Amino acid sequence: MTDFSQRVREALRDEGLSVRGAARATNYDHGYLVRVLGGKQAPSPKLAAALDDLLGAGGKLAELASVPEPRMPVSSLALPTLAPDRELYERLTAVVETPRRVDAHAVEWLERCLAEHRRAEDTLGSGPVVGVVRAQLATVTELGREARTDVRDRLVSLAAQYGQFMAWLCNDQGDKASALAWYDRAHGWAMEAADANMAATTLSMKAHIAWSVGDGPGCVRLGEAARWHNGRTTPGIAGMAAQMQARGHALLVEPDAARRSLDEAETLIRGASERPEDEPDWMYFYGDTWFLAQRGMVELDLRNGEGAVDMLTRALDGLPEHYRRDRAWYRACLAKAHTVAGDLDAAVGVATDTAGDALAVNAYAVDELRDIAATVTRRAPRTGRDLVDALR
Repeated sequence: MTDFSQRVREALRDEGLSVRGAARATNYDHGYLVRVLGGKQAPSPKLAAALDDLLGAGGKLAELASVPEPRMPVSSLALPTLAPDRELYERLTAVVETPRRVDAHAVEWLERCLAEHRRAEDTLGSGPVVGVVRAQLATVTELGREARTDVRDRLVSLAAQYGQFMAWLCNDQGDKASALAWYDRAHGWAMEAADANMAATTLSMKAHIAWSVGDGPGCVRLGEAARWHNGRTTPGIAGMAAQMQARGHALLVEPDAARRSLDEAETLIRGASERPEDEPDWMYFYGDTWFLAQRGMVELDLRNGEGAVDMLTRALDGLPEHYRRDRAWYRACLAKAHTVAGDLDAAVGVATDTAGDALAVNAYAVDELRDIAATVTRRAPRTGRDLVDALR
């Protein structure tokens, strides 16, 4: 736990405030705040300032959050974010040269690095991250082949996590064939390591790809397949599968089935938000705000423009600023929801404001905005002109 998170917990206790109460008062997602206060995620400057104001800390909390972590040169593993101390640095170098020397400390550090790369991608997009993740995945799989039995299962599970993230990055780059291949490989590693959470996650993410190409039946079936692991997965993992089923039903224009699946997913996700420490690290983004955005996406697929506008607007209000990639995507979806609702001026306003971030970090958001520009220009050429210019 960091000095910042410890000081905030003490201040909350002194003020008689719960973490959920603090999240509500600062308009931040409860799950995100739990991860920050558990030392699993660094606070954004805006969150630190909001907590400082809430707790009357006079700038001390914001100052603690701004203190940088010490860094040192990158090792031959090319892991740029969490520089090891000298002893661990030397151990990791020796591990690369002699894989059988890999131990639990080295594996733990590799796990932490993957977590940091996930969070970096939230802000930077996939482009700056994909190369280093590919290199690290190769290193992890090589270590797994040579490692001692007592750490091999953990390395194979870590390879599955890297494979799943690599698939996500490939999909974000528009390479769906490679993404599906990596999800399949990650699923195989997860099964080998008896990691039900990751095995179910890879199936849910394949359902996401099915949804993205308009394959409603495939999305539903893969969501159902992910739930074959129920009873051995966390509530959050099961909730992800249920909401993917909902997305598939929405594509099939089955509103009752879609909303039933969403209600079931919401129950599971609320259970997960009560004990986020039990969820695997790759579920760090999961929480009330994220699920509200998913509800908005389902309503958008069901062509309920006004309902989607309401849900996506509220979700974006609670989504931290550093989730730059996701904010670009959900704002593009919000612009589309305004279009479906018939409010072209609002659609163009949101889309134009989003264009810069979309062009920088989210190609799918750019595609969505270009579709919106084409739709608006057909209906009202003058209104769509600013958006077309912004997307050039």
